[in-house]
Amino acid sequence: MPKTPVYSAFRYDGEYSKIRRAVPDVDVTAAGCLIWRYAKERLELLIIHRPHYDDWSWPKGKVDDGETIPETAIREVREEVGLHVTLGVPLAVTHYKVKHGTKDVYYWSAQVDPSTKPKADGDEVDKLRWVTPKEARQLLTNATDTEPLDALEKLWKDGDLATRSVIIVRHAKAKPRSSWSAAEGERPLAATGKRQALAVCRLLHAWMPKKVYSSPWIRCMQTVANFQKQSGTPIKTKSQITEAAHKRHPKRAARVIEQLFEKDYSVALCTHRPVLPTVLDILRTHGNKHLAAQLPTEDPYLVPGEMLVMQISRRNNHRMISLEQIRPFGD
Repeated sequence: MPKTPVYSAFRYDGEYSKIRRAVPDVDVTAAGCLIWRYAKERLELLIIHRPHYDDWSWPKGKVDDGETIPETAIREVREEVGLHVTLGVPLAVTHYKVKHGTKDVYYWSAQVDPSTKPKADGDEVDKLRWVTPKEARQLLTNATDTEPLDALEKLWKDGDLATRSVIIVRHAKAKPRSSWSAAEGERPLAATGKRQALAVCRLLHAWMPKKVYSSPWIRCMQTVANFQKQSGTPIKTKSQITEAAHKRHPKRAARVIEQLFEKDYSVALCTHRPVLPTVLDILRTHGNKHLAAQLPTEDPYLVPGEMLVMQISRRNNHRMISLEQIRPFGD
């Protein structure tokens, strides 16, 4: 059976914030979003009313079996208010007591177009409103719901709430080298790797990169192929980030990584374990010392199918605002 997905996140918004790692001893884990837009020359947030609890809160819900926490946030927003959002900066994890023990709720920011029209599902949510942060504080029923709001307001005031994603994926588990006699670039995914690739595909939908860059070697291409097939997102191969090319010319691979930070849209890159030290060296130059210190430092850096997700400020394309590390699946 698959192990519990691993998730941890860190943020820097003028102050270093460690967003707690997902822990197994919490009785209930949930996730949601603070959906925001810039309309009528002001910041507005979507707040919902739940008739069952007679409260005002943020869209959120419990994690389903086999689901990662980011996937939960996307699904719950879609189910409760009918919006297909992508995740922005991780904001906070609220922790409080519930009837059956303790509960953690993971929150992200999620920007939508001002013309977007949410719709209450009529069951769990019967009313919704677009409100200013000040109005939200007056309406929110639970005191803990102000924690992600505090983080969002700080990002807004610093001009770093609007972001784009840079995602690094280590390819899923391949067949053993020892059992493969053909060309190394043609070594495919193992059965476990194919299941990991499906998990990677589901998780990438939470950030919806506009383009995927990949080593042309089969195991990398198979890792991201499901996402390309389902989303239509183009895959651009980069021979510089194969194991062999990186070994010969690591500076060329480094240039490919550096170019990820020069885009004006969200991107993902899939590569190999031996290339990761060069990838991580580049990432460290774009994060302040607190975030850089959270990047992996020991081999294998990422396990097969594991990914790093960075939010990059749109105001400053070279400034990393947050770092998330997610292992969606493992045997």
